[in-house]
Parts: sequence; C-alpha cells; structure tokens
Amino acid sequence: MLKQILSKLPRKSFKSTQNRDHGGNLAINSNNSTGSRSSDFGEKSSKLNVTSVTANNSASDTGQNHGNNDQRGVTSKLNDNLGFSSYEGLPELRDVPNSEKQNLFIKKLNLCCIVFDFNDPTKNLKEKEIKRQTLLELVDYVTSVNGKFTETVIQEVLKMVSANLFRMFTPQPRENKVVDGVDLEEEEPSMDLAWPHLQLVYEVFLRFVVSSETDVKLAKRCIDQFFILKFLDLFDSEDPREREYLKTILHRIYGKFMVHRPFIRKAINNIFYQFIFETEKHNGMAELLEILGSIINGFALPLKEEHKMFLIHVLIPLHKPRCLAMYHQPLSYCIMQFVEKDYNLSDAIIRGLLKYWPLTNSSKEVMFLNELEEVLEATRPAEFQRCMVPLFLQIARCLNSSHFQVTCF
Repeated sequence: MLKQILSKLPRKSFKSTQNRDHGGNLAINSNNSTGSRSSDFGEKSSKLNVTSVTANNSASDTGQNHGNNDQRGVTSKLNDNLGFSSYEGLPELRDVPNSEKQNLFIKKLNLCCIVFDFNDPTKNLKEKEIKRQTLLELVDYVTSVNGKFTETVIQEVLKMVSANLFRMFTPQPRENKVVDGVDLEEEEPSMDLAWPHLQLVYEVFLRFVVSSETDVKLAKRCIDQFFILKFLDLFDSEDPREREYLKTILHRIYGKFMVHRPFIRKAINNIFYQFIFETEKHNGMAELLEILGSIINGFALPLKEEHKMFLIHVLIPLHKPRCLAMYHQPLSYCIMQFVEKDYNLSDAIIRGLLKYWPLTNSSKEVMFLNELEEVLEATRPAEFQRCMVPLFLQIARCLNSSHFQVTCF
C-alpha cells in the first residue's frame, strides 16, 4: 500500500533542477583561466537559442561579478548540461527603430559574452563568425551613437569586456631565454589564437572609454578599483598586440577618470615592486613605463614627495634586473623627465646608477653608460661636484674593462 502511494507522487527532474540553479548566469565575466575558454557549443544534439538565455541576465549583477573566477567554468557547465548547437544572430541595429536600439544593443552585448575555444580552428566556425560580425557592429554603434549611455548599458559593456578579456595567462617556459637581457628580444612573441575576437573587444572598450557619450560619474561605478587591478593583470600578456591596446586604453582611463589616478599609480608601483624584488618576469614593463613617461611629463612643479620617492624606490631599482634591455628605453625616458623637472635629483640618479652598475654584464654596462651620458648632459655643476668622485672611479674601472665596447665608449 505504501509503495503504491509513493509511486503516485511527482518526481523532480534532475535536469530541470540544474537548469533552474544555473539559469541567468551564462555570461557574467572575469578573471578566468585560459583553459576554461574551451567551451563547446556544438557537440550536443539538443538546441537552445542563446539570445533567449543571455537576455535574462541582470545588468545589475555586473559590478559585483566582473571578478568572478568561476564564470567561464559556469558557462562551460551550462554548455555541457543544456547543449548548444544553435548560436543565433540578431537583427542589425540599423534595421530597428531608434526606440528599440538600446535593448537590441544590450542583447548583442550579452551574445558576445560567450567565449569560444580557438585552440581548434575547425570548431564552431559559424558561431565564431556570428560573434565577429556582432562585435564589428558594436564597434560602429559605440562610435556613432548619439545620446548618453545609460547606467544599464555601461554595466552591460563592462560585463562583456570582462567576460572576454579577464583571464589567467599560462606562461611559456622561459628557461635559458635570458642570458644578458638581449636574447628575449630575439624570441618570437606568443600570439593569442583568439586575437580576431579579442581585438574587436578591445576596440569596443577603447571607443567606449573615449566616447563623449560615456558619463564619467556613471562609468566610474563599473570601472572601479577591482576592475583596474584585473585590467592591469592583462599587461603580462605575451602578445604585443594586446599590450599595445592595453597601454592605449589605460592611458585614456587615467586621463578621463581623475578619481582613479592615485590608485592607478599605486597599483603600477606594486607591479614594479613584485618584478624587481620577487619575479623579474613580466611582459608589460615597457608598456607600463611608456604610460608612466607620459604621466611624469604632466607632473606639476614643485614635485611632490610621493613622486620623488617613486623615482628613488622604483625607477632606479628597475636598473637591477637582468632583462633591462626589454624596457631600458622607456625607463631612461622616465629618468630624464625627472632630471628636466628638478635638476637637484641628478645627484641621486647618478648615485643610483652607480649602485646598480653591472659587474659582469657588458651589454648592460653599455646601456648604463648611454643613460649616464644623457643624465650628465642635463646635470648642473653643483650636482655634478657632489657625485664627481664615485663617478670617475667607475669610469676608470670601465676604461680597464676587457670588453671592447665598454672601453671604446
């Protein structure tokens, strides 16, 4: 009797429970590993309209979730559980009335939150092309839009950017690549296979940041300190094309969002500290120094103590790592900016160069001599006299060097 009663009770579907638990979380965002980008949208037999799923995402979740480490893992689970064999495009923005363009724009942003696997060039060709065309349309829309972006639109743009860009890098082995800092320049850079999509995402973000329709007061709620930290992490990319976009966009953010300027400088300082005193491995040193060169050029006089400490504790110790050749040119430019702004700093800079003078690396020694020549040309007699004795002692050692490039300098 009891078995008959139990058999009549309704049973919950395990699959429906999974769908309810995960629904609406398909495309949030960021800080995801490269491996988790390999979401498979075409191997399942069942069909689901992606646009209907992404449209259910709440825009208000963006600020809280753009650092979610598990997002692409969630996307991958959804793909496995629900199955995607249909990745539907949307009508073009130019084909809909102005009153509907904003909602369609948001749907297209959600559609572009889906991250594909580019390790297999034969997988999801149709879906990748749909996304590429959609991203191209987003670039045109952000460039030509008339009217301020609403807070909802800003949140959705940042959500799409975070979902595609924020990821962990898997560094290639670097053993035996650094001998005297020159060999790394001869290595072929590692190109990201997903660049055809990443470039368009960067282009959307760049045009969004520079757009006069982007309200700073609204945008700074999404481009917050956490977002900036994740964005700075991307500078360690081995793809020089990506680092060039990062440099341009960060410079624009620094210029437009004045409230974030002290935090950006502090965050970059922390990257330098870790590089100098811990790892001596980072791909974006040159690009970060190029940004700082422009920032230092705009420092007001007299220089703040904070900026002088940055010179003493960051820029001068950056001469220590073996891979100095990778970023010496922008570093030397930053140093010269300080000399030109405050001649009294010449003595500290020359003594700093002497402190980190290479003993067994002739190529670094030549770089030091070149930089020292530029500093001395801008040094006044009073500052020169204070460091004259240790300077000439070092020059005497260079004259006795067994390396012809050093002695002939």
